[in-house]
Amino acid sequence: MRVPSRVVLVAVASAALACSADRGPSGSETTDAAIARVTAGLRPGAVAKGRPPTSFRLAERMEHYHVPGVSIAVVDSGRIAWARGFGVKEVGTVDSVTATTLFQAASISKPVAATAMLRLVEEGRLDLDTPVNRYLTSWKVPENAFTAREPVTLRRIVSHSAGLTVHGFPGYAAGEPLPTVPQILDGAPPANTAPVRVDTLPGAISRYSGGGVTVEQLLMTDVTGEPFPELMKRLVLDPAGMARSTYEQPLPEQRRGEEAAGYRSDGTPIEGRWHTYPEMAAAGLWTTPTDLLKWAMAITAARDGAPDGLLSQEMAREMLTPQKGDFGLGPGLGGTGSGFHFGHGGANEGFRCQLIYFPETGQGAAVMTNGDGGGGLAQEILLAVASEYGWSDYGPREIDALAMDSTALDSFVGEYGLDQPPVTLSVTRAGASLFAEAAGYLEKEEIVFTEPDRAVGLDSGTRLSFVGPPDGKVDRVEVAGITLTRR
Repeated sequence: MRVPSRVVLVAVASAALACSADRGPSGSETTDAAIARVTAGLRPGAVAKGRPPTSFRLAERMEHYHVPGVSIAVVDSGRIAWARGFGVKEVGTVDSVTATTLFQAASISKPVAATAMLRLVEEGRLDLDTPVNRYLTSWKVPENAFTAREPVTLRRIVSHSAGLTVHGFPGYAAGEPLPTVPQILDGAPPANTAPVRVDTLPGAISRYSGGGVTVEQLLMTDVTGEPFPELMKRLVLDPAGMARSTYEQPLPEQRRGEEAAGYRSDGTPIEGRWHTYPEMAAAGLWTTPTDLLKWAMAITAARDGAPDGLLSQEMAREMLTPQKGDFGLGPGLGGTGSGFHFGHGGANEGFRCQLIYFPETGQGAAVMTNGDGGGGLAQEILLAVASEYGWSDYGPREIDALAMDSTALDSFVGEYGLDQPPVTLSVTRAGASLFAEAAGYLEKEEIVFTEPDRAVGLDSGTRLSFVGPPDGKVDRVEVAGITLTRR
């Protein structure tokens, strides 16, 4: 397979910036000027005190991250302000990304799926705190000493505190056999992930589990008897006005051509264009940034007491209330007061995306990309949007960097890994600076220390916590709630 050069990537991105934009609702010069400032004002996630401020242009960062296409939608004052596409769906073509191009939402699928589960709770067909094995018929969560003490419940599953394993899923390449959901949960061939099991006391800790959300998916289909994509269309996608969206996996033939093709972090295309995810609730949503914001606005309207809302006011408020760690009943939560926000990120093979919404101010944005390097790019775009629209308490983190001696820096150098999903984080040194890189997850960036064992990436704002003996090399690092062990 030919790897597209960085020159080619930036050329197609620059050309598409000029010609593929979809007009916002007003098509006004004011909107165009705002978009121009956003696309010229990308910024890193962290700024070290004493260093000059940095900003980037969208095209140059698409080149940097090897991302061929980006779709952005922005909400201001409770309405869609604009939605535009940049770049191309597939390198080597002139098929431009538009506001209606489909991307894989990856883990943003989870809070949208949780909405359907909560609607079934409101219908009286499910209960948040009943053991899930009372509902499951085609498969059961294996009981053990942990489940004998505390049950696995839907509340715990969607807040990632059920004690279930399997963080995420790699999906299935074109032509590979697809497992059933029970096969996935048992780790049985042709499933490509480990069995989903309870290995710690339910309710005790917050630990992200796509495996748990796959249990939720099976439970909903067992209870309703409906195929999952049809269930989601009926309960969430249609009521929320998400007309472009589908949980169908693989994408149906009649919709081929609407979607972007995925790319690795080095620009190599995903063979077969994209992977298929039978783990639909966890990773299977095909959608657009505009549709994701329609979901966020529908949740906010329900929370504010809109009649005939997607959820009741009570349930929407509970959904947006912390359950364990930073999770509500599906969405990730952050901020306080006018800066309170909810949303989620997503990482499938060849796709990275971000959704954030501020219900108190009616502001937010969704960014979807077709590259493994798109996570950092999406964050830089959101920071540009935040600056343009004055989001409360949302901007680059200012770092008061801690001076570290040479011996201390050497103790962090090495490779740290996780088997499932397969992740390798490399920490290297160049002079007096340390750099971190994780292929497909974190582009190489300088990290600075805020404490002797805590560092921040200057591009992404990613926080790293190093753990180990005080007088030797550290043996593990914690990033975004995931522990990677030294190799």
